[in-house]
Amino acid sequence: MRTRIALSVLVTSLLVAFGFAQTNPGEIHGVVIDSAGAALPGVRVMLAGPEQRSTATDARGEFAFRNLPAGRYQLRFELAGFTAPVMDVGVATRVERVKVSMSVGGLSEKAAVQADSAQSTETAVQRQGRGVGFGIGTGVGGGVGGGTFGSAPPPPAAMPAPYLPGRYNPNFNTEGYDQSDENPFRRVSSDPLSTFSIDVDTASYANVRRFLNTGAMPPPGAVRIEELINYFRFDYPKPAGDAPFSITTELAACPWNARHRLALIGLQGREITEDENLARNLVFLIDVSGSMMPADKLPLVRTAMRMLTDVLTASDRVAIVVYAGSSGLVLPSTPGDQKATIHRAIAELEAGGSTNGGAGIKLAYRIAREHFIKGGVNRVVLATDGDFNVGVTSQDELVRLIEEERASGVFLSVLGVGTGNLKDSTMEKLADKGNGNYAYLDSLHEARKVLVREAGATLVTIAKDVKIQVEFNPAAVAAYRLIGYENRILKHEDFNDDRKDAGEIGSGHSVTALYEIVPVGVPIDLPSVDPLKYQTPSQPARSASSGELVTVKLRYKAPDGDLSRLLSTTLRNRPGTLTANLGFASAVAEVGMLLRGSKHAGSASYKAAAARAAQFRGTDGEGYRAEFIKLAELASSLRGFALTTR
Repeated sequence: MRTRIALSVLVTSLLVAFGFAQTNPGEIHGVVIDSAGAALPGVRVMLAGPEQRSTATDARGEFAFRNLPAGRYQLRFELAGFTAPVMDVGVATRVERVKVSMSVGGLSEKAAVQADSAQSTETAVQRQGRGVGFGIGTGVGGGVGGGTFGSAPPPPAAMPAPYLPGRYNPNFNTEGYDQSDENPFRRVSSDPLSTFSIDVDTASYANVRRFLNTGAMPPPGAVRIEELINYFRFDYPKPAGDAPFSITTELAACPWNARHRLALIGLQGREITEDENLARNLVFLIDVSGSMMPADKLPLVRTAMRMLTDVLTASDRVAIVVYAGSSGLVLPSTPGDQKATIHRAIAELEAGGSTNGGAGIKLAYRIAREHFIKGGVNRVVLATDGDFNVGVTSQDELVRLIEEERASGVFLSVLGVGTGNLKDSTMEKLADKGNGNYAYLDSLHEARKVLVREAGATLVTIAKDVKIQVEFNPAAVAAYRLIGYENRILKHEDFNDDRKDAGEIGSGHSVTALYEIVPVGVPIDLPSVDPLKYQTPSQPARSASSGELVTVKLRYKAPDGDLSRLLSTTLRNRPGTLTANLGFASAVAEVGMLLRGSKHAGSASYKAAAARAAQFRGTDGEGYRAEFIKLAELASSLRGFALTTR
């Protein structure tokens, strides 16, 4: 009897011990900071050992790996511009805490890695139950402990919104967006031409992502559909010969209106190779006014600049100009290989005072002109929340100032940051008139994408003043609508006018435009005019029966040229099935129309768009397309709530 009791106790003890091990696995919680003690979001953390995983630090620099078998693990930390040694961590049935300080790459400081040796014997389950430990972000794309060792980093986590977390409320912020009516359908019989400037900005997508990740629907003015689409790269053929870009056209049934068709025009810019990398003359123009104090503003800009500094070479030059109540030169134009000098200047940037953007712009352009590199990249990079409130403050004055300065051959890139008082409309206009581009940095991942991974597209212009004019065949098309590009519409006569400014294409950039087309014979409710008294409408030419749907013409100039060149192609009236390019682009456009509340959305739905995006996701090494699918699903869940909270 005693033997049976002893055996029963032993079995029970083993089961309890086994259950304890299964329900109380080990965990690693950590925080990553820089040498100044500031949190580093967006750091890729890779775990190797009995299990292999990867994750990224959240907006507070925190990360966690849960449900880990006991054993020895190695932690590796990756962030462009920073270094940290490999860390060994022993994991048992408790929470292991680590604190990691990453040093700026190229400096002599040593990375300090400190493991918390005074660890409690409290179990992970007990800690979790009491809420002990670091808070870990679990927003869209920011899941903890996911992925495998060596896989692509997870999509970016959004920076927190300090003005009203999780909700967009116009009563508690002063963000500025231009309101523009969406492009209407136009009858081909009265207006057969569509003319617009290309746009390669991506700010709207990152800004929309910021809103959705904080639990809010974006204001309609923040949603520019062409910028949502052009955030992504598509599989267009590389340009042939000496052409700066290729032209692709496609046609298929319109997903949200089966009686309509959807036409795609895609441009693929030539990529600058490593052998022909152009020397860069960069002048950072940094807003250090009081509004730039929050962590998602100047501190984020400093880290972004460090990442770019890490990839500069001896042939590059960089200067730093700051502006607040007055402007000043923090770093004279310095060779890119003097990284310690550049990093020290970045570390000294502090926020305070009011904003005099105009004086800073003049000084930055002067420095750029003084160190102009003929045949190289000459660019002012403006980083700000756009809150100009001293000196030159009106959009018109700033735009005129930028238009005057661009004649020197120095182009402008604008990096928007922050929440609560983001002046989106001002920054978009400045980039447009400065022959540059506008990006919004909602995270370090986005900063790395813009300034490191896609630096060529951001900084190296391969063609300027790029215009598109599409002529629709009245024998095949009754009406058409350009999706997006509302603030890029040109007069038809502007197409042949080389004095008219238009958009720029950077190295490796792809540009996509979509038209929703109403075929001849399909009714459409559009206003009409009475017949003319003194003339009759023009008759279709013989070429109208050629089977062509549209003719696409493009004009562009060389980056340092004044005369435009003409390219043209045609699209035949033969609808096919959705391709990977048109399938994914149409999904992004559909979400954009829903976010804007488009009256032309037809049967569009977030669910259908997400499913189509998943179907045509294709190669997605960086996870951007997977992130879009999650954002579409998130927008679907937020839409009803937003109607009751705005």
